[in-house]
Amino acid sequence: MPFGFFIIMAAQFFSSLADNALLVAAIATLVMLDSPAWLTPMLKLFFTISYVVLAPFVGAFADALPKGKVMFISNTIKVVGCSMMLFGVHPLIAYGVVGLGAAAYSPAKYGILTEYLPHHKLVVANGWIEGLTVGSIILGTLLGGALISEKVSSTLLTIDIPHFETGIDTAPEIAITLIIAFYIIAAVFNLYVPNTGVDHKPAHKNPVYLVTDFVHCLRLLWSDKLGQISLATTTLFWGAGATLQFIVLKWAEVALGYTLSQSTVMQGITAVGIAAGAILAARIVPLHRAVNVLPVGIAMGLITISMIFVRDVYSAMLIMTVIGALAGFFVVPMNALLQHRGHILMGAGHSIAVQNFNENLSILTMLGVYSLLIKFNFSIYTVIVLFGLFVAVSMTLVRERHNENLRTGPLPHIPSDQKH
Repeated sequence: MPFGFFIIMAAQFFSSLADNALLVAAIATLVMLDSPAWLTPMLKLFFTISYVVLAPFVGAFADALPKGKVMFISNTIKVVGCSMMLFGVHPLIAYGVVGLGAAAYSPAKYGILTEYLPHHKLVVANGWIEGLTVGSIILGTLLGGALISEKVSSTLLTIDIPHFETGIDTAPEIAITLIIAFYIIAAVFNLYVPNTGVDHKPAHKNPVYLVTDFVHCLRLLWSDKLGQISLATTTLFWGAGATLQFIVLKWAEVALGYTLSQSTVMQGITAVGIAAGAILAARIVPLHRAVNVLPVGIAMGLITISMIFVRDVYSAMLIMTVIGALAGFFVVPMNALLQHRGHILMGAGHSIAVQNFNENLSILTMLGVYSLLIKFNFSIYTVIVLFGLFVAVSMTLVRERHNENLRTGPLPHIPSDQKH
């Protein structure tokens, strides 16, 4: 891999690290405000809504400027949202502003891969990016959990700056202050993201044109025989993944008696499994065989149901690692396939914007359903069974759709270059 790829990875790592640490700090802030339990998953909903609402515009924005510049601007928006939370703005609103920056960041982050690397390195690059992203989720979640823990936060709060009153008096506030530093580190790396030399056309300013163009791209990708399968898979994965993040927190509290800070460790273990699965897929699954991993998604849904039988820590660690590994193994090849088809059909930025729209609409829907289930006092075990069955059945339907596509004619050509 060229050196510039590692600059891209470093920028993504620190930005994602801060996103995930901030989520934990935001949850702790809601707890401190004595907010109802159903508001907790709403944090992710507010974060995600920008991906859906701004999808027609962020793709054009990402394709109109050098990707490194787009990433820098987007990261600056994240710093603003993080600072808002520090200065007392309600966590839902502040985390929503961070989501605005993330929505603009994502098309540039993934779009630059197709501009910068040859097609036969896309699965490997996605394996690296997803593995590192998951690493940042692990460390970010653990970092957030550690910063809000009584031992660490009390130590940090005893540090005084002579002749200066910071006004930082709580665990979430000191956590948010340190998280801002990681966003700033990401911004520095953004400045050194390589310019790929791709000509960037000026973004159209007419919103009607942008929406019409986006709808065209949306239809184009869903009508493509391989695009629709990979898009359906990643859409399901990210909706399920975001919901599972909150299910694990609640499940660890009920089944294991964990506090919020302790529950983040179980999230981290799931992420370790995702990283392992992603790395394995990058090594053994070539781009032209990406659809062969669809049965793994079915298995992940069924195995998730076994969480209801777990009552001890070691069994919990094992099952969360397995679920994570299956998820990582099936999403990385499908993500690479989706990027490849999208880049060919409509360009990198537009393709990622379409992907983000679908994936985050799935997150909004699934988190909304989860919030309602919690609000109406459904048992977490009932939620887990419903969740696992939904994933397994959905992936089965996607696989059947692919088999139907095979029966109705040839699929689009995928290069079989084995240099991966």
